Amino acid sequence: MSVVESRWLRRFAGAEGDGEAGSGRLQLVCFPHAGGAASAYLGLTRALAPDIDVVAVQYPGRQERRREPALTSLTHLARAVAEELARAPRRPYAFFGHSMGAVVAYETARVLAEFDLATPRRLILSGRGAPSLEPRASDRLEGDAALIAEIRRLGGTGGRVLDDPELLEMVLPTLRADYAALSRYRWLPGPPLDVPLTVMVGTDDPVVPVDDARGWLAHSTRPGELLTFEGGHFYLDTRLPAVAEAVRTLLGQPTTV
Repeated sequence: MSVVESRWLRRFAGAEGDGEAGSGRLQLVCFPHAGGAASAYLGLTRALAPDIDVVAVQYPGRQERRREPALTSLTHLARAVAEELARAPRRPYAFFGHSMGAVVAYETARVLAEFDLATPRRLILSGRGAPSLEPRASDRLEGDAALIAEIRRLGGTGGRVLDDPELLEMVLPTLRADYAALSRYRWLPGPPLDVPLTVMVGTDDPVVPVDDARGWLAHSTRPGELLTFEGGHFYLDTRLPAVAEAVRTLLGQPTTV
């Protein structure tokens, strides 16, 4: 079960401590990957409860927002999320973004900083190379066959959807829109963020070399770190306990034994 906090932000029920949504717990705002939805972070929500309040961004065009057109501009998407966060009650928070979600999280933080709004305590950027690098060939895919082949190559739970024709028909419009947004995205130079960055990447990621991920660290004035995990692009699925423990430590909430 889930509780919809707004059109844009979703909190999942069923995790221990979720009833304390209004408490002073640190909040982790999570941004899904291309083709993904807020539910991609259900596992991380449960792993971090009750100490960290996880809220996942729900992009248009999926799940309960499936009747809304998906946005095909990552910067427009980031501005919409920033506007939503600016209306939320002020509380300590951090960002976690995976793959396309890493770019949206970063651009959202830039918008917040541009308008001198409260910025996250930390950005955790996963499964994506630095935005200042040349656009990746894997972001410029043409046709459904190329999209499907790429999703299969990346693996993860989403790959199983491709074997079900009815589910595939439901997710293809979202995949088309998200990859169109990725193909159009171009990083615009600007001031580095005054926010600590943590970069995470799978050691066997077929599209994100470790050195490309390390490039994120140049986009902040603060010291940062690179963390690697065994696995591919969706190492989050196979290394969830280790990822959750790393997130807890980064956010000052280590597990107590």
